[in-house]
Amino acid sequence: MKISELGEFELIARIRQELGAQEKATAALARHSRLLIGIGDDAAVWQSTGAAQIATTDTLVAGVHFPTADVAWSDLGWKALAVNVSDVAAMGGIPEYALVTLALPSNFLVEDVVTFYKGMAAMGREYGVVIAGGDMVRAAQPVITVTLWGRATESTRGEPVFLTRSGAQAGDVIAVSGWLGNAAGGLRLITESHPASRTASDYLRRAHLRPRPQVELGRGLVRAGIRCAIDVSDGLGRDLRHICEESHLGAVVHLERLPVGDHLRRTFGGEAVTLAVSGGEDYELLFTGPVKLIDRVRARFTQPITVIGEMVEDPEGRVRFLDDAGQEMTFESGGWDHFAAGGCS
Repeated sequence: MKISELGEFELIARIRQELGAQEKATAALARHSRLLIGIGDDAAVWQSTGAAQIATTDTLVAGVHFPTADVAWSDLGWKALAVNVSDVAAMGGIPEYALVTLALPSNFLVEDVVTFYKGMAAMGREYGVVIAGGDMVRAAQPVITVTLWGRATESTRGEPVFLTRSGAQAGDVIAVSGWLGNAAGGLRLITESHPASRTASDYLRRAHLRPRPQVELGRGLVRAGIRCAIDVSDGLGRDLRHICEESHLGAVVHLERLPVGDHLRRTFGGEAVTLAVSGGEDYELLFTGPVKLIDRVRARFTQPITVIGEMVEDPEGRVRFLDDAGQEMTFESGGWDHFAAGGCS
């Protein structure tokens, strides 16, 4: 079977099953395992001699994860680091150090490499991330891999606390920060000919190219007592499904509550809701918790935080989208899958 037939997440599940046996065998040889969270969340967490460490990595391939034309390398530098910072934010952690590996054709322009690192450095300065090193190799097309280390937020007792996909409870409300679908709208404007005002075009393109990870919000969630979150990278529908799978629950989302911005609605009309559900790459935080905790978070932060649904008992782990009449709606795209057909080239 080809991996394009199996799909990214089923492939991950099979790898996770195989490595689970290895992890148990390795732990049996040691006095105790320092791995706190392994495969299945936005990042891994392990206990060092000091604070609990968080690690994550992402790879961007030209023509698959970003267009090969009409995109500045400074924006790609920003985004390559931002997607990793967002994973740490989704764990409620603090990003610290990054390693960067670039695979580039031999005729790639030096000026573009320098511009790429300028964009990455700008992102690092704003979020407190130090680029500590990396590697550079020759390849047929540009490939960017970033590995990021951070540390977990600690409780008042000095214990590591973090957000996971498995922390949802039946009866929790579902909330999301910011706006959904803007990044997908921006990608459409970059790769397709679509009418848009100059203001809307600049706004949506920037949402796609210069995402802003919610690090402070992630830390605020764990401090408020929230324990379940994921960043919206693969699309609301698919990312919420990850929470359902790991928490063994279902979810109900009310479409009229989705935070869809004016620029997206004016530019894409009836497609705006589909982009919000299936688009991905918004890098907002999707989280669940009791109403009183969600209200506490909303009172502490200035950015929009919208309650969009609730977690429910469901042995099938379904994510159901209901319109304002209570009718269930379906969407063709289930979000981003690295091994499905297609791409952005």
